[in-house]
Amino acid sequence: GLTFPISDLSAFTCQFPFTTKQEIIDDQAVHPPYGTNLTFPPSAYSRCHQTSGTSGQPICWLDTAASWKAMLHSWETIYTAAGVTACDNIFFAFSFGPFLGFWTAFEAASGMGCLCFPGGGLSSAGRLRAIATHRITVICCTPTYAIRLGSEAARKDDVDISSVQTIIVAGEPGGNIEETVHQIESLWNGARVVDHHGMTEVGPVSYTTTDTPSVLHIIESTFIAEIIDPKTHQPVAPGDEGELVLTTLERTGSPLLRYRTGDLVRGATSAVVPAALSPYCLDGGILGRIDDMVLIRGVNIYPTAIEKIIRKVASISEYQVMLTNKRNMTEMEVRIELDPSCAFPEVVVQDLIDQFKSDFALRIPVTVAEAGSLPRYDMKARRWIRK
Repeated sequence: GLTFPISDLSAFTCQFPFTTKQEIIDDQAVHPPYGTNLTFPPSAYSRCHQTSGTSGQPICWLDTAASWKAMLHSWETIYTAAGVTACDNIFFAFSFGPFLGFWTAFEAASGMGCLCFPGGGLSSAGRLRAIATHRITVICCTPTYAIRLGSEAARKDDVDISSVQTIIVAGEPGGNIEETVHQIESLWNGARVVDHHGMTEVGPVSYTTTDTPSVLHIIESTFIAEIIDPKTHQPVAPGDEGELVLTTLERTGSPLLRYRTGDLVRGATSAVVPAALSPYCLDGGILGRIDDMVLIRGVNIYPTAIEKIIRKVASISEYQVMLTNKRNMTEMEVRIELDPSCAFPEVVVQDLIDQFKSDFALRIPVTVAEAGSLPRYDMKARRWIRK
């Protein structure tokens, strides 16, 4: 048990080391399939999920009934902040596979009395028909899929999506990128976008509010939060960027102490959020992943910075970033797919090149891909390709 007051963070950080994702992977490799980070015998667990594996080996994760219930309560907190009530009809536009995704969101909404529609196994056209038929008011999906589904709805005259009032996005950056949010809102007739982030390893973590749409609020009752310098491991000051570290307080079946999430964040100052509790209010949401940063000719570039520029251009329907190594240096090329209505693709290309040069002091080549040639995604997008 903890031998100090939970408010005494310095005593806690002195007694306990960090936990890393690689340690969990190594533990599960030596003790397959679930590792040794279990409070109870395997027979006491009732749920099993795994990470998506987008950044390496998938991690399996077990939950007891009590741990699962704690995560449902966290989602109730998120729904309440988003203004969701039992009167809402919620559509879940994702495949119900082993990835934790919106599983807890679905069960929490059902427990609140909402009408829940699972959209797994349906095509985008089928999902749009279901949204119109059931007068869906809330959609849960990734930012990428919100854009894809909204774009398809814009091309159809026989689909009415006007009932949708709120879109809760998660799974990837986008919900905290102003340009991406504006694109989603315009495609969905002004529906409000609520950002959320979570991890299979720790569960639902944060949400935005109407008052502070650019700030993610960590659920304080569920986590001890820290923001550290990833190199020195020391706490950073409010307003400075660092790595988010989380300790779970309620997921007792598979607890984590001081888990280094790999998420790059910035604690809000009181100028951004009055009376802000810095580690629990993340200004700008998830800024990127520590391991997603690439060095291009001496310049640090995060995927969110590229998306921020691209989403300003409404005529770009999809994009892909190609990374290649030349003479021991990483080079970047951006491929874009344009809406058929775009009359001057060469102007869009040159504008992007100019904007990249302005923001990064780099000339990044931009090419136009053939219509329909770039991948589309229902869940996490994999737009950055390293050759």
